[in-house]
Amino acid sequence: MISNLGIGTGRRKTAVARVYLRQGSGKILVNGIELDKYFPIAEVAGSVRRPLVVTASDNKFDIVINVLGGGPNGQAGACKHGIARALAQVDPASHVTLRANGMLTRDPRMVERKKYGQRGARRRFQFSKR
Repeated sequence: MISNLGIGTGRRKTAVARVYLRQGSGKILVNGIELDKYFPIAEVAGSVRRPLVVTASDNKFDIVINVLGGGPNGQAGACKHGIARALAQVDPASHVTLRANGMLTRDPRMVERKKYGQRGARRRFQFSKR
């Protein structure tokens, strides 16, 4: 049986990622697919790896991520947040570095809901004088 060293839940917009840290060689699986295939854009995949690079633990852990909801950028942000939380759980000394780089803070920005009697969240219907 494979034991998880650390578990972290990451959130960004409407995406939620469950991250499991295991002893290994640096392989990252997102929903059963390799990271570079799941996020084909290099900048997005790089942002997911950033907590590992900052804490210099790129080749120490294998990471299994289950992510759902949102789009590619929201999912990548949720993965990054979850990895950072799991790393902070495994190695409390890395908490300071992760906090300084803003990776433990949950990004609160979400899409505002549409209100009744309006066309969108803030956009009104066109006013007609006559």
